[in-house]
Amino acid sequence: MKKILLIEDNAEIRENTGEILSLAGYEVITAENGKVGVHHAQEQNPDLIICDIMMPELDGYGVLHILSKSPDTARIPFIFLTAKTEKADIRKGMELGADDYLTKPFSDTELLNAIGTRLRKHALRVNEYSTTPEGLDTFIRDAQKVLNLKDLCKDKKVKQYKKKAEIFSEGDIPQSVYFLKSGDVKTFKSHQDGKELITDLYKENDFFGFEPILEGTDYHDSAVAMQDSEVIVIPKHDFLTLLYSHHDVASGFISLLCRKVAEKEKQLLNLAYSSVRQRTADALLKVTQLKDQKDKINISRDDLAKIVGTASESVIRVLSDFKEEGLIEIESGKIRVLQPGKLEKIVRWNVVR
Repeated sequence: MKKILLIEDNAEIRENTGEILSLAGYEVITAENGKVGVHHAQEQNPDLIICDIMMPELDGYGVLHILSKSPDTARIPFIFLTAKTEKADIRKGMELGADDYLTKPFSDTELLNAIGTRLRKHALRVNEYSTTPEGLDTFIRDAQKVLNLKDLCKDKKVKQYKKKAEIFSEGDIPQSVYFLKSGDVKTFKSHQDGKELITDLYKENDFFGFEPILEGTDYHDSAVAMQDSEVIVIPKHDFLTLLYSHHDVASGFISLLCRKVAEKEKQLLNLAYSSVRQRTADALLKVTQLKDQKDKINISRDDLAKIVGTASESVIRVLSDFKEEGLIEIESGKIRVLQPGKLEKIVRWNVVR
């Protein structure tokens, strides 16, 4: 049962509104002025606050200002309830961080609709959606309700890519965002001398291909399936709707995207400042995270060198060193990581003891 705090100095309005909320199935806490309301908000942790503006001792603006300063209460949805309808008052409340504004007199339907909508939007922002196909579908369904867009992502589909099949090419205009349902995908940049640099590896439940849409540019690299893969394709216009239609929807969606962004920043720093030995250790650890690579790594030395960002010969020498140190074993061209902890230590300190 959702808990609602109602702050209203008019006893009749407070009683009538509280009764409506109770009949609608909400747990109701009431406060006769702003000071009492702040105390209840801090002690009771309500799911939503409805607050009058014009009150003695502490007005609604003061209540919102105090609650917005505390991490424990700042994210509680806040609806102003007032008889004042001047645009300046509405603007002031929104600038302070109010989520909605109801003017007196209001109908039962207007009140309950405003509360229901605000609770759904808030849930979209604070829910931790799993980064899985099921979590993505749940997020999209919730976004459809909040945005009132039944056709949102109706063109989302699952595509099958065979091993070595191209998903997109460097220089293409991005039309979709991709979510890897199964398989492995690599992205790489091609140079004029014919060499390639692998810019990232994507495993099951990773998003990829969205950065150029945010930047308004063409693809900076190419994407190819490393094995038979299933990819969920989200059209560009739906991706932009999820990001820009409402801040609560955007917050929930960004939380699904941000993990890979942080990994890319780390990768660029490694390329800039780490030794070949460190980068090779990091590449081995990264490839072992791919599905079906946990036992033995089956990747060509050329592809491994493209991840490291150096010549194949350099990677082969480092692999030989790792083998002599007992960190890996190599059998029929496949690599088994024996000492992942020591490889992690190399990444951090470039020493093994």
